[in-house]
Amino acid sequence: MAEEAEGSLKRLLVPFLLPEKCYDRFFIDLDLLDFPCLKILISKGLGLGIVAGSLLVKLPQVFKILGVKSAEGLSLQAFLLELVALTGTITYSVANSFPFSSWGEALFLMLQTITICFLILHYRGHTMRGVALLGIYVLILLVLLSPLMPKTVVTLLQATNRPAVIIGRLLQVITNYRNGHTGHLSAVTVFLLFAGSLARIFTSIQETGDPLMAVTFIVSSICNGLIAFQLLYYWNVSIPHKWEKKHQ
Repeated sequence: MAEEAEGSLKRLLVPFLLPEKCYDRFFIDLDLLDFPCLKILISKGLGLGIVAGSLLVKLPQVFKILGVKSAEGLSLQAFLLELVALTGTITYSVANSFPFSSWGEALFLMLQTITICFLILHYRGHTMRGVALLGIYVLILLVLLSPLMPKTVVTLLQATNRPAVIIGRLLQVITNYRNGHTGHLSAVTVFLLFAGSLARIFTSIQETGDPLMAVTFIVSSICNGLIAFQLLYYWNVSIPHKWEKKHQ
């Protein structure tokens, strides 16, 4: 019975959270302070936690837009650039066969981000443009994920992540500054994105060893931190009653 339980535990943990050598170190040798294996366990745990959390991280933003039936204060250009960055992460990670725990949240964030882009267009009276955006994006993503796509193109797209993230976040920062408030930005989403990007710095270094991925998340953390600061700064500022078309 004990052997069956041990076998079940091993199948559960290896290789999702631990390589076999670390499982043996923890559960057979009972060396619970093995630093290299602890780093792997923390990284894997954080990665899977971020992927799981990414299923919900932007839903508060989606629900807030739907609830108020407005995208006041949200920069469409910022979300589109974020979509470019997420797409680069997805395609680069798939092309390099990185573990899903190191990039899976980008997939779920991409789905939520394209939904927000559609809602922004919809509530600004451009529903058909939103539908066209969805169709065009799906086609582009399928092409980028195709085995026929040259790896140099995918690497170049990943290299554009940093400027895309910086420009996108700065556009939202500028929008907030000009408006004097953060509009209908969701505080839950903003702070979860900030925390997630900070954790991703560690997991990307630990799991991929790719400096390009690590730098992308460092830049993303700084930019997300700026927006989080603005959200706190403008916390008690009320949103003026302005019609959405003023921001078209």
